[in-house]
Amino acid sequence: MIKVTRNLDERIGARVLQWWGGNGAAQVYAYDQDTGALLMERATGSRHLLHMARKGEDDAATSCICRTIEQLHSKRSSAPPEELLPLADFFESLALMAQQEGGLMAECATVAAELINEQREPVVLHGDAHHGNILDFDRRGWLAIDPKRVTGERYYDYVSVLCNPELETCTEPERFARQLAVVINVTGLERRRLLKWVMAHAALSAAWFLEDAERTRANRQLAVAHLARQALG
Repeated sequence: MIKVTRNLDERIGARVLQWWGGNGAAQVYAYDQDTGALLMERATGSRHLLHMARKGEDDAATSCICRTIEQLHSKRSSAPPEELLPLADFFESLALMAQQEGGLMAECATVAAELINEQREPVVLHGDAHHGNILDFDRRGWLAIDPKRVTGERYYDYVSVLCNPELETCTEPERFARQLAVVINVTGLERRRLLKWVMAHAALSAAWFLEDAERTRANRQLAVAHLARQALG
């Protein structure tokens, strides 16, 4: 499969994909930094995680995503690509939007700032590890595509499975509680810290939607943030 991009973020993301070396991610066969042309492994499997999540296999889909992320976070022998952005840069949109919106978004922005200032276990993140960015590569299993250019606490990569706006059930309390338990069971992550990262990311996602004047979708993400806050007690 050939992909060509002029976007700087996507070009650096392609270098992250190459750096992963096919471990948890699609294999990169060649990459030309001058043209932004990427020759990569094609996903040939027939399964789709979003379809699984919608058709009664949500637990299995969440587990697949978590295990793929664990592979991505495993140690590499070489240094990661340069020009990666700190996770703090991701959250600038939330800080700005929280000043306008107040309320729950402002509360989440405070939580996000605390997490950013005391990050644990920094890794090269995927940055967008939702159901549509982890594909079925048949015999090679589930592998990630389209990483961002970001580094930060490893917890952050696990929140998209709980917040994915493309999944209609993401705001259902029962689904949230069950998939939260699945993530924790598979990864061993600390529950309270994961919930705080869910608050942070869901509000960030809402801020991005508001930047695009998509209030309805923003409100759905804030509903997920509310579920996380409730679960924190």
